[in-house]
Amino acid sequence: MDEAAQDFGTTANRYRAYLRLLAGLQLGPRLRGKVDASDLVQQTLLEAYQKRDQFRGAGEGERLAWLRRILAHNLADALRAFDQAKRDVDRERSLEAALAGSSLRLGEWLTAPDPSPSREAERHERALQVADALACLPDPQREALVLRYWEEWPLAEIARHMGRTHDAVASLLKRGLRQLRVLLQTER
Repeated sequence: MDEAAQDFGTTANRYRAYLRLLAGLQLGPRLRGKVDASDLVQQTLLEAYQKRDQFRGAGEGERLAWLRRILAHNLADALRAFDQAKRDVDRERSLEAALAGSSLRLGEWLTAPDPSPSREAERHERALQVADALACLPDPQREALVLRYWEEWPLAEIARHMGRTHDAVASLLKRGLRQLRVLLQTER
């Protein structure tokens, strides 16, 4: 393997948890049992690696946008496989918009918007750190946090979805946030 390909592989792996978080946010309850977000991310990174010479961006923000577009196409393919529908370009574009929106919400949650390139780079780096830290949490804590803070579900709806009591979900959120803070502080 040449050095450029090896560098691409190392860089792309930095985005694995981030892409998995975004994919998981887009898979509704209907598809979560049928489509694994990790499989979609693996396919996305494989395609990005195969098409690495086609990437014309210059920076992490553009690379993330490029990876989100590839992920959106893979999500659309997964939806088509289960819906047996014809290709719906509008749905594919709406998936790209949804992924961009999820990414934007993640970025807004981390910092206030700032137009400077260095602040933008810091925000992208922080989003990657949060995604990595979320990947380290136990599944129930991660799911509760994502549903509450990214999907903005009320506690009662999360409790119903997860088959837990309101107090149990509140406890998952409290422990998850505490552990997330610890993980993020150790990464600094």
